[in-house]
Amino acid sequence: MTFRLENISFDSTTPVETSRFWAQALGWQIIEDDDPDEIGLQPAAGSPEAGVLPDILFLRVPESKSVKNRLHLDLRPDDQAAEVARLEALGARRVDIGQGAGVTWVVMADPEGNEFCVLRALAEGEQAEV
Repeated sequence: MTFRLENISFDSTTPVETSRFWAQALGWQIIEDDDPDEIGLQPAAGSPEAGVLPDILFLRVPESKSVKNRLHLDLRPDDQAAEVARLEALGARRVDIGQGAGVTWVVMADPEGNEFCVLRALAEGEQAEV
């Protein structure tokens, strides 16, 4: 069987606002916005991610987030401190989920409270660990 992972979907009480944050955060484009209950994002045309990564879909749900996400995004920028500052300016905030001192990533939450991580930059020639 052959398939393509088409979407990663997130529940949201505010899909329009949440999708706008993530479009700016990732540099992606909004592709499905005719229904305010279902907003899609995809990598910008011509970017290395275009046609490779799945789209992200934000689906309206009536209930707000109540516990830590079971799925989250890890972002690996070239400059962690600059990226954290940029994301904070877009409305994200740092959160403590018990990660402890000495970790090399920063845990953040989008304006709706969905956690994500900003990883440290890789040194030249260093491979990411899985």
